[in-house]
Formats: sequence, structure tokens, C-alpha cells
Amino acid sequence: MAYVATRGGERAIDQSERLYRAELGRIDAARVAEIRHALPMLIDRVMGEASLYEPDLAALALAQSGGDLYEAVLLLRAWRTTQPRLTIADPVLQDQLFTHRRISAAFKDIPGGQILGPSLDYAHRILATDVLRGVPFVPPPVDPAPVAAPAQQPSLAAWQKAQGLVADPARADVAPDDIPDLTREPLLFPAKRAHTLQSLARADTGGMLALGYSAMRGYGNAHPTVNELRLAEAEVRVRHPSGTVFSAGRVKVSQAEVTSKGKSGLLELGFCATLGWNEVKVISGATLDLNAPGAAKGSPVEEEFFLYHTEPVEASGFCIHFKLPHYVTFQSSLDALRGAKAAAPIEPEKVPA
Repeated sequence: MAYVATRGGERAIDQSERLYRAELGRIDAARVAEIRHALPMLIDRVMGEASLYEPDLAALALAQSGGDLYEAVLLLRAWRTTQPRLTIADPVLQDQLFTHRRISAAFKDIPGGQILGPSLDYAHRILATDVLRGVPFVPPPVDPAPVAAPAQQPSLAAWQKAQGLVADPARADVAPDDIPDLTREPLLFPAKRAHTLQSLARADTGGMLALGYSAMRGYGNAHPTVNELRLAEAEVRVRHPSGTVFSAGRVKVSQAEVTSKGKSGLLELGFCATLGWNEVKVISGATLDLNAPGAAKGSPVEEEFFLYHTEPVEASGFCIHFKLPHYVTFQSSLDALRGAKAAAPIEPEKVPA
């Protein structure tokens, strides 16, 4: 495409940005802390789509962008590229997660039991309008259980494999230096399994929901049932140059497995995980992962289609670039239109009877 420079002078451009900043007002540490405290689910979404777990920086990005989600993700991703990679953490297994919520829609009685945890699934959606009249909304206290649930819960898929319900492919160990990194390497097709899961982990939540919903409504070749949904904290264990393994802290993670009966007579699983707690995203992503094998070319559940079209920074950037001057290309289209009209044969004038 041919573009021309945006004209109007540096002062006009500078004043345009100043006007945007003036609309947002003063940004300080207290405002950032309030955003982090008041909007934890939005903070989780920004961190997941930016591929960077840092709640304070995610809150700052939201404050600096005025809540524009795509701009906040872009800010956080741009900052991330300036940071060095220090090490690669050890793999995290499901039964090692500090689990807050773990449910299954496929089995009532699962090893370890169902743990509802924090959820609005069964709540009435009633707007607390009294808050606007000066009556604060104070949540009722939580009654502690007589016996606390175990912090770690077993993997449901592992139990299913032991029961012969799910195929158990051989596990291939990969050296840390050989693990592909989508933040540093381009996405190529056919995509590596690691690239697919990484792309789903940082994909746009709304885009994944739209395409996952299309699969659920019939554009996919398998109808999902939630095998296991888990909200947890993962221990980040890294190795010191001296050889000592230590914990660098915990990060919130979400993961979902969905299942459907396969042609082999066994259950097939789709999987998705992401940073932060985001149930809609991981269920949608696992549904897309389940439906990708055998999907028709160009369908919403084809792997190449949904991996390309749920990339938030690239998609939003391409969309908003249409705001930039396209005078040359548009005038070229007009010239072609005028030329075609000028070359069209002139029909004889019709005389009314």
C-alpha cells in the first residue's frame, strides 16, 4: 500500500496527545494501586494477553491507556521486550498447583472432589444501585469450612487415562533451551504444539469467545463438555546458577480441559491455560483446541484461522491502521472507477411512447 505522511504540523499532533492525556487526568501510584485492587479480573486479562505477569505494571498500563484494553496490552508487551530473560522455570504439573477452584461438568464424583471456590456462576445478576445513593456494598463474610480442602488436587485426565478412557501418548521430554517461545519466534504453520498452546494463552479473550462459541453452535466437529476447570496458583521454581532450586513466588493461572467422544472410542481432550484467572478464555480456547484436528480449511475452528485471528495486538493494530491517511490508494480506486465509467458505452436515449 502507498501512504502519505500525516500533515498538520508537530504542534497539532502534540496537542492531540495532550488532549487525550488531559481527559485521563493525573496518574499516580495511588491511582494505580486502586485500579489493581478494584479490577483484579481485568488485571488478569491484561497480564494474560500481554504474556507478562506483573499486576502493578498491568494496572499502570490500564491507567495510562484510560482502560483501552488493546492499548494496555500493547504497552505491557512493548515493555516486556525491553527485559532480559534470566532463566526458564521448571515445568508445573497439575497436581502441584495450589488450587482455589476445581470443577468438572463431566463427572460428579471426581478424585479430590469438586471445589466451587470463588465464582458468580450461581449468583443473581442484580446491580447494586444503592451504592450510587451513598450506601456502600459490603460483601458478607465467608464461613470457613470445618475441614479445609487439600491445597493440591490430582489431575482428572490422569485418572481417566488409568481408567482407559483417554489415550495416553508417550511423553517426550524437551530440553529447556529447545522450548519454542512465541514471544521471540514467528508463528509458522503447521504450528508446533507448544506454539499453539502459547498462542491460545495470550490470545484475545473476546476473539476466542466468538470463535469458540461458533464451534459450540455447530461450526465445530465436536461438542465440548468441561472435563476439568481449575483456578490455581502455580509455584515458579527456578534454578540458581549454583544449582539450587528455589521458589520465586506464585502466579495465578487458569486451565481448562474439555472433552468429547472421539472416533477411536476414547475420549478426546482439548486444553488451554493462561496467566491469571479467566474462565471464559480457557474454556473457549480448549474448545478450539479440541475441534482443530480435522477442521475444514477456512472454518472458524481451523487452527491457522483462529490462531491468526485471535492475536490481539496484531488484529487491533491492523484494524486501527485504517484511520491513517489512505489518500493515494483511495484516489487510485476513484480514478479506476471514473475510467470505467468513461469507457462504458453510452446507451441511446429512451423516448417515451
